[in-house]
Amino acid sequence: MLAFANLFAGNVAALDPITHTFTGAALAAAGLRRATPLATAALLLGANAPDVDGLSYFAGGFESLAFRRGWTHGVLALPLWPFALIGLLLLWDRWVRRRRNRDAAPARAGPLLAVAALAVLTHPVLDWLNNYGMRWLMPFDGKWFYGDALFIVDPWIWLTLGGVLFVRYSNRRSSLARWGAFWALSSLAVLTAPPALVASPVRALWVAALVSVVAIRWLRDKIVKSDAAFDRAAAAALAIVAVYIGAMVGASGAARSQARVELAARGIAGVERVMVAPAAGNPFAGEVVATTADTYYLGRWRWLAEPRLELAPESFPRPRGAVFEAAARSRDAQQYLSWARFPIVDVERSETGSAGADDGYVVRFSDARYRAQDRIPGPTVRLDRNLQLE
Repeated sequence: MLAFANLFAGNVAALDPITHTFTGAALAAAGLRRATPLATAALLLGANAPDVDGLSYFAGGFESLAFRRGWTHGVLALPLWPFALIGLLLLWDRWVRRRRNRDAAPARAGPLLAVAALAVLTHPVLDWLNNYGMRWLMPFDGKWFYGDALFIVDPWIWLTLGGVLFVRYSNRRSSLARWGAFWALSSLAVLTAPPALVASPVRALWVAALVSVVAIRWLRDKIVKSDAAFDRAAAAALAIVAVYIGAMVGASGAARSQARVELAARGIAGVERVMVAPAAGNPFAGEVVATTADTYYLGRWRWLAEPRLELAPESFPRPRGAVFEAAARSRDAQQYLSWARFPIVDVERSETGSAGADDGYVVRFSDARYRAQDRIPGPTVRLDRNLQLE
């Protein structure tokens, strides 16, 4: 339950693994499973393979922020993943699968490589779509790229792809129980998320859509007459998701352009960058960060309101100065800043001297992307009066 809540709180470093898994499974359900034995396994593994860097979470601290979405997601790793996967699958096919069933047809390397490559490619594309970022050029260049089109967990993709998979693959009581657990937990996450994160209309629409999915499953045997119909339904679900993603990418670009116009109209000149990050489940709203040479402006974008841009009353200075530079030398700060897109520092004077005099600094790092919801907090660094790390 905590994991589902954390997904909607944004405390994950990639588009969630459920979306990746549903994408691979939907590709299989749309007919690619027939390409060769073990095609479904290749699609599921390929759709998730780059996230092996999630093991960096066990390193503690901010190691995972500095490492994730890089080496295993970049241009060097992406061509290698399909070969690594089919190597493992062909070994499994030879030494396990066909020993258990001597009459089983062997997996074919060519089709297996093709479906694995397709599945692997879906992973960084989906990861790029959110505002967390992707380092496409790793290990040659650590530059981050941002799609700013989807929230890190998109409930409508869950419903679209998960819904068609649920209808297709829930023939046994055990599978029905697993799907029931998934829909219950995902509904709990949507319905109990903070109102600032998931708006009331999103909750109501989620319930209505989920009831429709369950009704279709209940009537499945009356309205679906063949496996080909299931294949077409899965292909249609993938097409719907692709159109939805395209629309969200276009809307994000349009929102950035219009936000610049509105900022200029309010006298904010010299805007260098604008981010309009999508809201959870609401394609008509987003979180805004705009930067000038010395200031971050935060706000909210709403397509269906006037004015569309609502700026927060507080702005934040871009970090600079001797205290920031000293705190940035700490290992945790270096790792955090290698990931932070709009770093903010809050500096306090510490009073640890015997007479209560100022004796140093406490420097807290955060990122303007997640400041409003207090998500993914950064490190706290302590400096003495000489700006040396304590």
